[in-house]
Amino acid sequence: MKIYNIAVLPGDGIGPEVINEGMKVLQALADVDSTFKFESTTFNWNSDYYLKHNRMMPEDGLSTLQHYDAIFFGAIGDRRVPEHIPIWELIMPIRKNFRQYVNLRPIKQLRGVKSPINANGPIDFYVYRENAEGEYSNIGGRLYQQTDEEIAIQNTVITKKGVRRLASYAFEYAEKNHVKKVVNATKSNAIVHSMKLWDEAVEEVASSYPEIMVEDVYIDALVAHLVQRPETYEVIVASNLFGDILTDLGAALVGGLGLSPSANLNPERNFPSMFEPIHGSAPDISGKQIANPIAQIWSAALMLEHLGRKDLSSIVMTAIENVIEDKKVLTPDLGGNARTFETGDAIVQQINHQYRR
Repeated sequence: MKIYNIAVLPGDGIGPEVINEGMKVLQALADVDSTFKFESTTFNWNSDYYLKHNRMMPEDGLSTLQHYDAIFFGAIGDRRVPEHIPIWELIMPIRKNFRQYVNLRPIKQLRGVKSPINANGPIDFYVYRENAEGEYSNIGGRLYQQTDEEIAIQNTVITKKGVRRLASYAFEYAEKNHVKKVVNATKSNAIVHSMKLWDEAVEEVASSYPEIMVEDVYIDALVAHLVQRPETYEVIVASNLFGDILTDLGAALVGGLGLSPSANLNPERNFPSMFEPIHGSAPDISGKQIANPIAQIWSAALMLEHLGRKDLSSIVMTAIENVIEDKKVLTPDLGGNARTFETGDAIVQQINHQYRR
């Protein structure tokens, strides 16, 4: 029996609080299911570490993480450290060096959650966001700083290879799940070089899946459509920036950031993939035990599925939905007054209940 090795990076703010609940759920599974075992190592590479060492992780941090089966990440960000430093010295090096080019973000209205809009059906779609290049590039610079002639240049990097590998992953999912249409988020009418290459690469991949329709939708129209008819979408392929924006909107449609997970995937499995909620470190509520741990726990479910334990992932998701539907142990963002650990405990109880049946 394989014992999974998991690297745990709690991060800053509410990160340690929600990570604790995610780990509690994983341990509950290991306690009741003899076929699942894991070992974990916690790395406190966060803003405190930066303030002490002037870097977000040790020099050999990436080579250390490389040997794990998966990375379980909380949230990063602290008012004492400029915002770009945790992103570009911790998150981005992991995503880019470990070739985690697929950022998978499920946007699903869970049982018991009321959407702020009246959709004409269940909201349930996947956004496949390009995660290793695109608009989030550190290529560029500034000239003539602190003068009236100051110039800033930020380059977008789009490669045919990068778009094709993302699109291929999305279309493979669509084919396996009998999805008839993949929506391509674009803006090639105005961004005429990078986005045209993007569209061409997506179309090239789509040609290998003749039974699946590909629809190009300009990002501004797509944002409006997601508010007006979110139930009509199943799979969206988007660039780094577009995917980031679309999924924050999507999260708002299905209950908020506290319910929204993500997976940073290296499909070839040459490197570990990383699983994290899409919310930030929320320093304003840090330490109050009122953060919703469900996004982190759902991220654990995505990790289990990636590790080949879809059965355990389904158990976690059923437990989450049962707790939400019961409405007795919900955090303030969902209209309750439960504390973070109480919601985690309730989900563990639901897992135990499923095994006792």
